[in-house]
Amino acid sequence: MATPTKLRSLYRAFLRELPSRPLSEKSRSPLQARIRSTITSESKTPIEQAEQFLQYVKAQRMYATLLERYNPGMGMDEEERVRLTARRVGMDLPEEFSYAGSGESSGSGNKSE
Repeated sequence: MATPTKLRSLYRAFLRELPSRPLSEKSRSPLQARIRSTITSESKTPIEQAEQFLQYVKAQRMYATLLERYNPGMGMDEEERVRLTARRVGMDLPEEFSYAGSGESSGSGNKSE
């Protein structure tokens, strides 16, 4: 059986990997409560299995961080991605025409002085 110190450090490591929650809501999320009840139960959960799951959670967090860092355009729409790609190679896209219909004249070409 694992020592209480080892279980406590394992539990704290799990809490560090989970997203933090504001103090105004419930003190623990359902996942945190489940991890705590599993660790404190007498079910003799193998400590190696818990450590392996902790490594998996750390790897998933790191994967998400790296994905965001090296693929910054993933959350963008197609239009924004094309605009940034054009800027990367030194081009600016022309501004798109939008007809407002608010009575602005753009046809005479004569400027009133």
